[in-house]
Amino acid sequence: MYAIIETGGKQYCVREGDALNVEKLAGEAGAEVVFDRVLLVGTADGVKVGQPVVPGARVVGRVLSQGRGKKIIVFKYKPKKNYRRKQGHRQPYTRVLVEKIEV
Repeated sequence: MYAIIETGGKQYCVREGDALNVEKLAGEAGAEVVFDRVLLVGTADGVKVGQPVVPGARVVGRVLSQGRGKKIIVFKYKPKKNYRRKQGHRQPYTRVLVEKIEV
């Protein structure tokens, strides 16, 4: 069984037992997270597609950790004008373990 969920403006295809990084969610390690925006559920019986979400479907997960991604460098430059701006950024994320998919 698999599901496509939406969180943080992004869509993820998940199965039970998967661990994935999503946009930062509130909650400490060990807290339960419920994703209500389930767009599609695939089972042995077939596929249920939501319009836009599947009614009554939800994905239950557990927060493993909070973290920050790799550093990216943002560099702005204008030639011949002596304009240079360097800035770094690390995007925060939450590591989530998918425990069950309910339909």
